[in-house]
Amino acid sequence: MKLQRLVRIRQNFPNRALPDAAAAVRQEMEAAEWTRAVKPGSRIAIGVGSRGITNIDVIARAMVDFWKSRGAKPFVIPVMGSHGAATAQGQADVLAHYGITEATMGAPIVSSLDVVPLGQTPEGIEVVMSRDALESDGVVLCSRVKWHTDFDGKLESGIHKMMAIGLGKWTGAQRYHTYGLRFGLEQVIRSVGRKVLDTGKMLGGLAILEDAYHHTAEMAAVGAAGMVEREEELLARAKSWKANIPVKELDLLIIEEIGKNFSGAGMDTKVVNRTGREGANRWPNVPIIHRIFLRDLSPLSYGNAVGIGMADVIAERLYDKIDFEPMWINSLTASSPTPSAVPMYFSTDYTCIERIAPTCGKLDLHDVSIGWIRNTMELGELMMSENLLPELKQNPEIEILSEPQEIEFDNEGNLVSAFAAEAVAH
Repeated sequence: MKLQRLVRIRQNFPNRALPDAAAAVRQEMEAAEWTRAVKPGSRIAIGVGSRGITNIDVIARAMVDFWKSRGAKPFVIPVMGSHGAATAQGQADVLAHYGITEATMGAPIVSSLDVVPLGQTPEGIEVVMSRDALESDGVVLCSRVKWHTDFDGKLESGIHKMMAIGLGKWTGAQRYHTYGLRFGLEQVIRSVGRKVLDTGKMLGGLAILEDAYHHTAEMAAVGAAGMVEREEELLARAKSWKANIPVKELDLLIIEEIGKNFSGAGMDTKVVNRTGREGANRWPNVPIIHRIFLRDLSPLSYGNAVGIGMADVIAERLYDKIDFEPMWINSLTASSPTPSAVPMYFSTDYTCIERIAPTCGKLDLHDVSIGWIRNTMELGELMMSENLLPELKQNPEIEILSEPQEIEFDNEGNLVSAFAAEAVAH
């Protein structure tokens, strides 16, 4: 199997990292007029989700400390729909794995799937809200604002989505995704969000933006008043920072690991150009990618391998790590079974590549262009095949870091990882 040699490249994105995330939280919250209406002694629910947000433990602790400084009584609630296998303990465990515990936060972690009905939206959607949130004196969400993996709009992942699907717990998440098939998920998020805002319990949210390196780049304390318009502005800015695989077309993409900590879909669909409902290469301004090979599952995904169904082949090591029950719960809740479908899998990386490469439309395997990334969240350094160098050299933001090198397999037929050193450090 004679394959293209690979070169290591670096994409030089603007580094927008904040020097002190905790200080940025305090500054934003202190400056926000809406925080001043909260009376001392108020029980404030701080909602935290299940995504791998950089500094989320630092940010959540800074939120706790801020409300304590105002004389309030903060507590943390998981806001994550069906994640954590749709159990209260499972969702508390997800937070704990991100370093968010009662000991580290200095505040209680209150995890429950109980919800309270709020009535119907104009579309006839029955809205529910976390009982713990509704019975508090006010709710503030810590939410990353970014593009969503299933649709394109002016309001995607962020405070509104967390307010609807997250605060709706498993009951709401199931219901809203079902209606999303009929009305579109953006309309559902907006409509349900208005109903939640009408309760008067939503104080606001801390919008977190990350740069192309996954650094905490900006935070904004967004109040309930004018929340839609402000979140739309923040999403447009986050989208403008998005990283891509830096070629127009790729035959084979090798991904070291997928997981819920990287994306709700396991891998960012707007990086790999896949959708769970419409198939491959449907997103504009994203490279066309013909085949995807997944090597492994992140331990921070806890067996939930949702997203494998959008790949063409997976390694047996990944298959062996799947916990099917939470994966199926997640997919069924989202009314999207395809991402949990199991593709073909083989015992070695060599066999995976040997079987899938001939399906890329190239008679000579040496003509197959190859990209290799750690995950869809970390695109600063990646491996690209030698036959892509003419295109890569035309991009002034790309730095070639190595001479071309042969793809190396160990004695068991598995790839010698190009990201082994990073994996240890990670």
